[in-house]
Formats: sequence, structure tokens, C-alpha cells
Amino acid sequence: MNQPANILAEKTITVGSDASARSICIIERSAPPQTGPDKPVLVWLGGYRSDMSGTKAVEMDALAAEHGIGAIRFDYSGHGVSGGDFALGTISRWTEEALAVISASGARQVILIGSSMGGWIALRVIQEARRQGLNFTVAGLVLIAPAPDFTSELIEPSLTEAERRSLEERGFFEEPSEYSPEPNIFTRALIEDGRANRVLTGLIETGCPVHILQGMKDPDVPYSHALKLMEFLPLDDVVLTLVRDGDHRLSRPEDIARMKAAILSML
Repeated sequence: MNQPANILAEKTITVGSDASARSICIIERSAPPQTGPDKPVLVWLGGYRSDMSGTKAVEMDALAAEHGIGAIRFDYSGHGVSGGDFALGTISRWTEEALAVISASGARQVILIGSSMGGWIALRVIQEARRQGLNFTVAGLVLIAPAPDFTSELIEPSLTEAERRSLEERGFFEEPSEYSPEPNIFTRALIEDGRANRVLTGLIETGCPVHILQGMKDPDVPYSHALKLMEFLPLDDVVLTLVRDGDHRLSRPEDIARMKAAILSML
């Protein structure tokens, strides 16, 4: 597709104040003037301990470049090249950062692409933007192995006695990661804040089309969790694609093609 080139720029914004201030790094692709103001901007919302240089985030940006539309990638605090302490991270904190990034961009319409924990953040962004009366609307949601309420739904029920004791005594527990030599760290603050940010408690009114992509061989977020999420989205235009041999990452070429098709269906 011969679209006019759009411009890629890096910038940082500060979210929070005083001791809670953190520098959030953003890569923003601006749409060319010829595109017009009606096209939504693609916004990447990454997963727990992932960053904006991951395969799916980069492929989303490439899709925006190909079609001459805007795109935003950023790292949550404590992730990638953003500032802040990972151990202080919570769903509330990372949702606040996502809202600040979108607001700072000036975008009036966005399509949120949320991977794993980013799916939870996406749903909280919609709720908080509506509650706060922010000046943008969400035109679509693409959720990849979404993990809403993962702290209370997936982590807490499977805690071992040693992990519970570590949370009580040390304020965190660790577990090996399949994706990094460093262990995953889950803090008591993250789990307690997760309870306050639960979304699987009643009907979720997104006000936009939703496409969920879920691997059936996902060892981290079982596909039954995607089916449960569907139960809370009865009022919306929702599509669920189950990938029989798909894992949690869904980063193979065929998975990327599905993600891109889902995004394009909402433009």
C-alpha cells in the first residue's frame, strides 16, 4: 500500500508528582496529514514484564506505517526504558500511565491492542477514561491472551504455603520465568491493588468491537479465562479466535497475521 510516510518520534512524559513521579518513554508514529483526523490511533498495551520492543508491538507499529495511521508504544514504569521501580508497579499505577500517554498524544480515537496483562489495562483504561471524562474514545479492542484480574483469578488461588508466607514476611514472592533468566516477582501491593481493579465482577460495557485472540496451549492464561471474559461482554460486538496450537506469546508469523487482520477489521 503506497501511503505517505509517517514520522516516528521518541519522547518522554512524567506521570505522577513528587516521590511518585516517573519518566515514561514513548515511541509515537504520527499519521501523515493526508490521512485526516478520523482514523483511530493504534495503542500498544504490553504484558507483565514485557516492553515496547517485543515482536507484537513492533509488528503493530509496522502495520500502522504500512497503512499511514498513527501508533503509540510505551513502556510502563519499571519496564523497558521507562523510569520507576518495577517493585512499585500496580494495575492502578500502570493504568494511570496508559491514560496519561494517550491523553498526551492528543489522539481523539484509539484502538487498544492489549497483550496478557495489557488486556486488563485496556479494560481499565476504558472504565477510567469514561469516569474521568477524558477527551478520547476507544474505537476497538484487540486482546491477545488477555489476563484481566489475573492476580485474584490466576495467582492467588494457586499460591503455595511458602509463597503466602513470603508475601506476608517479605512483601513479595518469586517464581521462575519461561521468558527470562530473571524470576517473576509478584508483590503484595500488586495483589492487593489487583483486587481493587477487578473487572470480572459485572457486565463490561466497552462501547466498541472486541476481538480476542487466545492460544489453547497457553500455559500462563488458560483459554477458559478468555471464555470467562466473554461472559462479561454480552452487550458488545465480540469475536473470540481460539488458536488450537497457540501458546501465550502468539508471536509466530501466523499469529501476527491474525493480530493484524483483527486490527484492520476495526479501521
